[in-house]
Amino acid sequence: MGFFDNPVFLHLIFMGDPAEKQRPHILYSCYSKKSTEGESFIPEHVFGYIFSGSSEISVGGKSYVFKEGDFRFFRRNQLSKYTKFPPPGGEYRSISVSMDPDTLHAVSEEHKLQVDRPYTGEATLLLPSNPLFTNYIDSLTPYLDTARTVSKALTDTKVKEAILILLETHPALKNILFDFSEPGKIDLEAYMNEHYRYNVELSRFAYLTGRSLATFKRDFEKIYNMSPKRWLQQRRLKEAYYLIREKGRKASEIYLDLGFEDLSHFSYAFKKVYGVAPSMVSPL
Repeated sequence: MGFFDNPVFLHLIFMGDPAEKQRPHILYSCYSKKSTEGESFIPEHVFGYIFSGSSEISVGGKSYVFKEGDFRFFRRNQLSKYTKFPPPGGEYRSISVSMDPDTLHAVSEEHKLQVDRPYTGEATLLLPSNPLFTNYIDSLTPYLDTARTVSKALTDTKVKEAILILLETHPALKNILFDFSEPGKIDLEAYMNEHYRYNVELSRFAYLTGRSLATFKRDFEKIYNMSPKRWLQQRRLKEAYYLIREKGRKASEIYLDLGFEDLSHFSYAFKKVYGVAPSMVSPL
């Protein structure tokens, strides 16, 4: 079986010290079939490129489509949903560079770079192609056909290079890359109404809304007069009923998008609330 023959293949090119239990710094992805990944938390800034195929991503309440040849940037601390589409008869292939805080701190100190104003632009960007981006991606391709783990020193060098290229081509990103502050306290009701479909731990919701878990639960119950877990299930099931009844969708098509881990759990919860299985609801 050749390197690109696997139906689903994630190939780690570079990684940090395994003892640090960090995410891969640079990740190569290859899929020969449509892949819906469900929820994904973006804990670090990411610079990426699509070699072939396309992807749809919902992040920050907005939807984006990226295609072959696109360079993109994602700000850290976002919840997202991905679907990856291979081209006809081919494979979806992409590469992503995660910019960890330690490397960003090192670049900040070495080059005396600091935030000078709050960043108010988009948190997900389609970056215009330029020779610096193209040459950088070309410099990574020799490593795509080997499973050998590259040294941490080379990993750090390539991640630093990506950071400096982004600063050279998009200076305004300085105010994203070197903003090391934690999420501030935001409107809890607005955030939850926008992100209730994500199947993440309550501690993640708490962090992203700028609260401790205890404060998150307390603030939540003041707004909704019920626990977060109960509200999340009710809100997701209400949306499910609408999609099945009003839009003619099938349970198997929507349960993952609504934050349920498996179809049987979704069907059980739906029947408990509405008295019938999802398949028994007649579309209008």
